[in-house]
Amino acid sequence: MNNRKTMQANPTPTFPALPAIAKATAPFRPAFAALLGALLLSACAAPDFRQPAVAVPAAFKEPQQAPAGDVRNAPDGTTWKAAQAAESQPRGEWWRAFNDARLDSLIAQATANNQNLAVAAARVRQARAIAGIAESERVPRVDAGAGAQRARPAPPEVNQPAGTSIPAVTSYRASLSASYEVDLFGRVSGSVAAARSDAGAVEATYRSVLLSLQADVAQTYFRLRALDAELATVARTVGLREENVRINGRRFELGDIGEFDLARARTELSTVRADAIGLQRQRSNAEHALAVLLGEPASNFGAATDPLEATAALPLIPPGLPSALLERRPDVASAQRAMEAANARIGVARSAMFPALTIGADAGGVAGTVADVFKWSSRSWLLGAALSMPLIDGGRNRNNIVRSEAALEEAVGSYRQSVLAAFADVEDQLAGLRILAQQGAELDQALASARRSADLARKLYDAGRSGYLELLDAQRNLAAVERSAVQLRGDRALTTVALIRALGGGWEAQPAAGVVKASLAAR
Repeated sequence: MNNRKTMQANPTPTFPALPAIAKATAPFRPAFAALLGALLLSACAAPDFRQPAVAVPAAFKEPQQAPAGDVRNAPDGTTWKAAQAAESQPRGEWWRAFNDARLDSLIAQATANNQNLAVAAARVRQARAIAGIAESERVPRVDAGAGAQRARPAPPEVNQPAGTSIPAVTSYRASLSASYEVDLFGRVSGSVAAARSDAGAVEATYRSVLLSLQADVAQTYFRLRALDAELATVARTVGLREENVRINGRRFELGDIGEFDLARARTELSTVRADAIGLQRQRSNAEHALAVLLGEPASNFGAATDPLEATAALPLIPPGLPSALLERRPDVASAQRAMEAANARIGVARSAMFPALTIGADAGGVAGTVADVFKWSSRSWLLGAALSMPLIDGGRNRNNIVRSEAALEEAVGSYRQSVLAAFADVEDQLAGLRILAQQGAELDQALASARRSADLARKLYDAGRSGYLELLDAQRNLAAVERSAVQLRGDRALTTVALIRALGGGWEAQPAAGVVKASLAAR
């Protein structure tokens, strides 16, 4: 009795019946479901991609290398004029600004035959195929099957006593099955986004390889022409040294000079000839390098002699704004796509922690003869859905999320580094052109003075008013300045090409996407 009274005095708490709960919470059910869905989706979806902040200068530090229409008179009477950039040319055909038909032909040949470019194009096709594989997961998979089997089961398998004779049975089967994963938490869409970004990164890498190939061909071509011009300069020096040997030999025979002057003349001749042989080796190496770029065996390729003359016109390339550089450089574009892919993979990694819903269906027929397989009485079908999610994975999925987030941080760092390198590359080439222009102005004066000095030394030596060493010194100085002028001419051509490469292959603000598509389609 006491216990009963105690229980009555302290009754257990009562709860409303389930219908009452349902009725009470009915107004809040849609909001609760929406909130729960939003929480689940936000938990597994990829974070919103935000462009990393980078310090973009308002303008390049280095000024233009020369004003428009700059014309310079060389000491030998020729004129040098900076050609204007061909703004009407597509960005993918930047080399046409040099107005050199031979260069146009070489770059066309390299684009068609270079093996590194073929490798890059194959990688683009692979990346696009991978993106297509990821896209295929958005569509239900349908498979068809057919088969035949003959079997003789053991008596216990068909609930018959041991020793029962059971005949062999032949059966035929035809089936049609379908399966589809419902993209509840963004695994499929995240995989598609990542694959698309990967393909974009590979395509940007292809553009980078294409630009590098074109620039390498142009630089090797101009290097060959500069070496031809330097060889022509050395050849003139060799001719002058041979004339000195001939004259000094005659004067030695007549007793006008001693053997010392003749020996010095012969020494200078052999030295200059050795320099010419060394330049021939450099030219052979450049020729072989150009053959590889063109996709030809070095043994079968020969480049015609074509000295880079002082009258050769180089295009004046306006660098534009630094902000436009980020849209032109293919390496920066590749780093951008890599960031987007890494961001999408965070969502894929998060979705692995949530349920995956797969719907499947199977229909077909089974019969003892092929003709009966497709009869209505032989039909069979199966329809089902499977929901699965990880419970205990030892931290695999959590660590995969951390890895994906760290991969995004790595991609962001690579992007920022690419941007910094791009700005530095442009500044390097602009500075190089400015400094080479200053060197050229000084060399113009030095060349004029050296030619005047050599002319006076020859006249004084012929008149007997100075020794051979003074003449030799003046001629040696002139030859050195002439070679420096030729080398500087080649350096300016190479640096101009390097500036175009640093600018991403042109000087327009917007990239020409059709260039890559057309080149890939040609393959």
